[in-house]
Amino acid sequence: MRGFPVEEFQARTARAQALMAKHDLGALLLTTEEHVRYFTGYLTRFWESPSRPWFLIVPAQGKPIAVIPSIGAALMGNTWIDDVRTWTSPNLVDDGIGLVVETLQQVAPNARVGVPDGHETHIRMPYADVVKLSDHVTLVSDCDIMRSLRMIKSENEISKIRRACEIGGRAMQRVPEIAQAGVPLEEVFRKFQILCLEEGADWVPYVAGAAEPNGYPDVISPAKSAPLQQGDVLMLDTGLVWDGYFCDFDRNWSVGPASAEVREAHARLVEASDAAFECARPGIRASDLFTVMRDIVGTGPSGTDPGRLGHGLGMSLTEWPSLIAADHTVLQEGMVLTLEPGVPVSSGLLVHEENIVITATGAEYLSPRKSAEVIEL
Repeated sequence: MRGFPVEEFQARTARAQALMAKHDLGALLLTTEEHVRYFTGYLTRFWESPSRPWFLIVPAQGKPIAVIPSIGAALMGNTWIDDVRTWTSPNLVDDGIGLVVETLQQVAPNARVGVPDGHETHIRMPYADVVKLSDHVTLVSDCDIMRSLRMIKSENEISKIRRACEIGGRAMQRVPEIAQAGVPLEEVFRKFQILCLEEGADWVPYVAGAAEPNGYPDVISPAKSAPLQQGDVLMLDTGLVWDGYFCDFDRNWSVGPASAEVREAHARLVEASDAAFECARPGIRASDLFTVMRDIVGTGPSGTDPGRLGHGLGMSLTEWPSLIAADHTVLQEGMVLTLEPGVPVSSGLLVHEENIVITATGAEYLSPRKSAEVIEL
């Protein structure tokens, strides 16, 4: 089912307001796409344009209030939000700040207004407008309210991520249709995005990968024009979207017979992700999953150093927590995570990624689990 029932947004708002009361906040001021959509269901690609700011105010009681450019009024009117306040934007004198101040003074007079300020957050408006707003409103940290809310997915959210993973899995199965020796990597990237769309993705905002002999130097570079050659390891990593939710997993293929080194490295990657999967359950820490994988694949001079070995997943391609030694976030039922170990090979590295959800008793694969064997093209 696309979208959410109204009860989903009512529950999210109630949870937020309970936490706001705990931290003595009169309102939340939200400015980013994911945070606005979290409480409203307002789904649009128009956020790609940086020309206009968008605001959502969650008061201590009652429904959220949208303060948005007039161009978005019709679409916001299709959501459960019934208080939609607009101005004509872009406005070079006052691009919504006056209306935001007026609204906050009405619903939260003299109160502290929480703004997300932790890792992986930002404020989506000009800094000059932040200064103007601060002259009239007491802006403080949201005390990680948005982080804590978004880390735990509802069954409705999990079903959307599962659907995205199913679409990505079907596209991955079809890669042999588009990737053979002699095909330029940039063509593989383009055709892979087409496969994702054919299998049901709404859009494909993230595709990464590489193809080099016996491994690859990194996993974030744009596709090259060089054709695939015998002995290359092709990796594709997809972050496609279905109904506003991401999948994020990768697969590796050998162009022609895989070398013994590649076979061993790939098997070790799957061993590491499987070990983390078996460990994953409520009460375990994010750092514990990191340790389990690190002990199998290694780090430092004899390993790889990606910074982390997985992360949260949902409305954004990457979310909290990070699977690093320093992140002691306790796993809870409803968290969706990626497991992303990497191992060094003679010409670079290999990386493997799966998507899982934490259940009451353990974990469940959302991506179609990959076996230890490397598929040969």
